[in-house]
Amino acid sequence: MNPVVFCDFDGTITREETFVELLRTFTPEKSEELIPRMYDLTLSLKDGVRMLLESVESRHYPEMLARMKSAPLREGFLDFLGDLKRRKIPLIVVTGGLEDFVRETLRASIRDVHSVYGLKVNTDGPFLRVCSEWESRTELVSKPRILEWAGKRMCANPPVLIGDSVTDLEAALTCPVVFARDRLARYLTDRKKDYVPFEDFIEIRKAFTEMFPVDA
Repeated sequence: MNPVVFCDFDGTITREETFVELLRTFTPEKSEELIPRMYDLTLSLKDGVRMLLESVESRHYPEMLARMKSAPLREGFLDFLGDLKRRKIPLIVVTGGLEDFVRETLRASIRDVHSVYGLKVNTDGPFLRVCSEWESRTELVSKPRILEWAGKRMCANPPVLIGDSVTDLEAALTCPVVFARDRLARYLTDRKKDYVPFEDFIEIRKAFTEMFPVDA
């Protein structure tokens, strides 16, 4: 049975933590105060991300989108995406950031992505307002909820998670196969959860093919 691949966006598909960098640019004081607290798990993602985004003036949103168009992708991602397409294995992007940012960065390649789940924002007022269909008690985008919901629609194909940071932690703890780097790898090591380390999608592509052979 082919797996379903759930992949984080910022710092995973992109080479840099683009969402964090945008927040540091457009709401620097709040970012300096709140981002370290989210990373050390003393402030929930639900509260921290909402406070950060809703302190950004709506007039900045077009500039934020424009910056995302030039965000560099992690090496090997497009080849990995092409492999999955040829094998009819769906890749679902699950981001703790904004769906619009994913679409702006991937542009033409978005047609090969099965679906994108993340935050939406309302820009009608003076400040951004966050909209989410996937809130939980602690997260604005509950990746475990998305994995469960999408998994049922995919006829229970085994999930594979690829991620790098705190927004991936809860999903990674419930997922049988996890590719992890950076903070996520450290969180999982501390919790004695198995994972496959990676730095680029060339490594993921090789390990994935060994774990899920084409003729399996």
